[in-house]
Amino acid sequence: MTDEERYNEIQLRKYQEHEALCKRCGACCGVLDGDPCEHLRKTPENIYECDLYENRFGLRKTIKGEPVLCVPIRNILDKSWWGRTWCSYFRRLT
Repeated sequence: MTDEERYNEIQLRKYQEHEALCKRCGACCGVLDGDPCEHLRKTPENIYECDLYENRFGLRKTIKGEPVLCVPIRNILDKSWWGRTWCSYFRRLT
């Protein structure tokens, strides 16, 4: 295995570990605010999924049509926001 392949494998493993922290509660997508992102869907198992997850970052709209900026969760963990106490990423840091 080359150094590049090892590096890519490590990065993939880190990405998967990071993604596994998310409990799909929808808090960071506005569920608790009552006006979530229009791309958020609730599954029959009562978890939330984004219908454009791989391309989610950028300016989006809420269900009511309000603009919302989707950013990586690490960009808001140090901010005060409504869903912070629900977020598995935040709880891991505290």
